[in-house]
Amino acid sequence: MKTPWYSKKWTAVLLHTAAWAVFFTLPYLLRGPNNNPKPIEHRNENFDILFPTIMDLTWMGFFYLNAFVLIPKLVYQRKFWLFALSLVLIFSWIVAEGWMLYSMLGNPDFRFRQFVFFNFFIFLFFIATSTAYQLIKDRMEMDKRVNEREKENLKTELSLLRSQVSPHFMFNVLNNIVSLSRKQPDQVEPSLIKLSSLMRYMLYEADETKVPLEKEIEYLQSYIDLQKQRFGKKLTVNTCFKNVDTTYLIEPMLLIPFVENAFKHGTGLISQPQIDIELKANGKKLNFAVKNKFNGETEEIKDKTSGIGLSNVQRRLDLLYHKKHQLLITKKEDWFISSLQIELN
Repeated sequence: MKTPWYSKKWTAVLLHTAAWAVFFTLPYLLRGPNNNPKPIEHRNENFDILFPTIMDLTWMGFFYLNAFVLIPKLVYQRKFWLFALSLVLIFSWIVAEGWMLYSMLGNPDFRFRQFVFFNFFIFLFFIATSTAYQLIKDRMEMDKRVNEREKENLKTELSLLRSQVSPHFMFNVLNNIVSLSRKQPDQVEPSLIKLSSLMRYMLYEADETKVPLEKEIEYLQSYIDLQKQRFGKKLTVNTCFKNVDTTYLIEPMLLIPFVENAFKHGTGLISQPQIDIELKANGKKLNFAVKNKFNGETEEIKDKTSGIGLSNVQRRLDLLYHKKHQLLITKKEDWFISSLQIELN
């Protein structure tokens, strides 16, 4: 979806620049050319230019420091005493900076009480405006993320209902069961049970917001077993689902696209095809890696109905696990590697 112009970074930069320009030039516009209380012969031109410029930059820096650092790191983390201490230290620095500027720029007329009283209200103004700015900004981002998540859930639900697994896979599994009924009748019942389990998970349990990790693993294992039965000795499949705490919850159908992609692109015109799948989940960390050999010289035709795709998985991860996941997809020699890490609750 195209980003609206008002949501782009350059728009924010222009708006901030315009706001600061208006704010810092307004006192000069209101004062006028003949309102300086000092006689013209006693004025220090360097002081009149440098002092307000440096102080303006200081206030600007405090605005963004409070908005982007103090509020997220201290207020949001309920470290209120540390936040109050930080404000006291910053205001002390501003007062000390004013005194140093008076001394360095050759103006001995520094009135401590008047300077503190005047700048204290400016300090409160910047605390209020920067805090309000960050709170409103975060609330807008949170509302936007919630809306996008709701839209994504609807899109994902539609994609899952239309095609959670490649139709070609289902077609081949059924053909394989027909062949087993003739050659190995004893294998028909286990295959049908796995297929039934897979279909049940897709149609019913995938409607839940989250499912136990154990259910997701069972679904993956059923899918892998049916694929191994389909390809037989033509394909080497190595799986490792050890060291997994199955009590964690996870969004359903989140891992299968990686496995499905491996079987889709890791078979065919490939010498000694191999797929390695590893899953670990402990210490509130889920590590999932899928490796498959691929042939870069052949270009396979994309099946539009073969699941929700890795690009949509990336978007779904961004919405469901914002800043709590890492997805790395690489091609190394003849291997295609998908590595996913998620912080679990």
